[in-house]
Amino acid sequence: MSFYIKSLFIAIPIFALLIIVEEIISRVKGIKVNRAIDVISSLSSGNTNIIKDGMKLSIVLISYPWLVDHLTLIKIEPIWAAVLIAILVQDFSGYWLHRLNHRVNIFWNRHIIHHSSEEFNLSCALRQSLSEMVHFGAILMIPAALLGVPAEIFSFLGPIHLFMQFWYHTKLINKMGWLENIIVTPSHHRVHHAINPEYIDKNYGQILIIWDKLFGSFQSELKNITPVYGVLRPVNSWNPVIINYKHLWQLIKDAYHTKNTWDKIRIWFMPTGWRPDDVSILFPLNTINNPYKQKKYKTPASYPFIIWSFIQLNFSTILMLHFFNVIHIQNQISNYIYGGFILYHIFSFTANLDGKKYSTGTEVLKLFFILCLLYNQNFLWFGLDILYSYLIIIYSITSICITFYFSKNFPTDDNYFILGNNG
Repeated sequence: MSFYIKSLFIAIPIFALLIIVEEIISRVKGIKVNRAIDVISSLSSGNTNIIKDGMKLSIVLISYPWLVDHLTLIKIEPIWAAVLIAILVQDFSGYWLHRLNHRVNIFWNRHIIHHSSEEFNLSCALRQSLSEMVHFGAILMIPAALLGVPAEIFSFLGPIHLFMQFWYHTKLINKMGWLENIIVTPSHHRVHHAINPEYIDKNYGQILIIWDKLFGSFQSELKNITPVYGVLRPVNSWNPVIINYKHLWQLIKDAYHTKNTWDKIRIWFMPTGWRPDDVSILFPLNTINNPYKQKKYKTPASYPFIIWSFIQLNFSTILMLHFFNVIHIQNQISNYIYGGFILYHIFSFTANLDGKKYSTGTEVLKLFFILCLLYNQNFLWFGLDILYSYLIIIYSITSICITFYFSKNFPTDDNYFILGNNG
C-alpha cells in the first residue's frame, strides 16, 4: 500500500472532524458557510478523485524518477538540504501548474471542479479532479533533478503538500498579520476562489504566497469588496462526474460547430472561456457578468432527502475504504471494476440530488452490476464474507425504492439541516 493511500486513512477522519468543527463555529458566530447538498457534492467529488488515483487512471508523460536518472549533475547533501529544495520546487511547480489550469481552455477542464462550488468552506477544498489524467508537471521539477533530489522525497512530500492546502478554505479566519507575506492564508485563497473582476485569476500559490508576488498574480482581500464564489459559467449541477467533464464537452461541441478550421484547432489552447465568434452567437452560454447578481444553484431538499443523500455518500466512502484495503491484493482489472462501480454509484446518487428522473434507472442498473459482480466472485463481494453480499443487495434494492419515491415526489421545501439551509 502506497504512502498516499495509507495517509488517506489518517487524513479523511481529520478532514471530516474539521468540517464539523467549522460548522459548529460558524453557527456560534452566526456566519453561514455550508449548504447541506453542496457539502454532499463536495465530499462526493473528493471520493471520485482519490478513487481515480487508487485505480491509477492516469498517463505520465514524463516522470520525476526518469529525470533524476538522466539529468542529475550533483547529488546534494545533507538530506535536510535536499528536503528544503524539494519543498521549494514542489511549491514552485504547483504554482505554475495551477496557473496553467486557470489560463488555458483545455486545462481548465482539469480544475473547474475545484471552483464549482458557490460556497467557500472546508468541504469545497475536497472538490478535486476526476478528469486530470495526463501528468506532465515533472518538467517543472528539473532544478531538483539536476541537484539529485531523490524521488522518494517527493513521494513522501506530495501527499503532505496536498493535505496542507485544506485548512485555508474557510471564511472563519481573518487576515493573519505578518504570515500574510509568506504563506497562503484563508484571506489569500478567498480571493483566489472569487469571481469578482478585482479578484479573478489571482493568488495561484499553494503553500507559499511569494510566487504570486514574484510573478505578478497577487491580490490582497479588500475590505470593501466581498468575494463572490463559483465560476463565471455556472455548472448548475451537484454531480461531480458531470461537472468534471462539462467544460470539455463544451469545447468539443464548440470545435464541432464552428465553421472556421483554425478555430477548431486553436480553441483548445486559447485563454479559458474563449469561444469562436460564430458559435458564441449561435449558441450563447449562461455567463455571470455581474457577480453581485449571482443566483446560486439550488435544488429543493427536505430533511429525509438530505439524510438519505448523506447515507448514500457514507456508503460510497465505506466502499472506497474497503477498496483501498484490497487494492494491493487484487489484480488491476479487479481494481478497475471495483473503482468503476463506486464512481458509478456516486454518479447515480448525485443525479438524484439534481432531481434527474433517470436516477431510478441508474439505481436499477447498479443492482444489475452488483448481481453480475457477485456471480463472478462466487457471491463474495471482493473478499468479504457472504453476509456482506446480502447486505449490499438489500441496500441496493432499498436504494431503488427510495430513489424512485424521491424522483416522483421531489421535495419542494428548503429545510434547515445540520449543515445549514440548502437555500
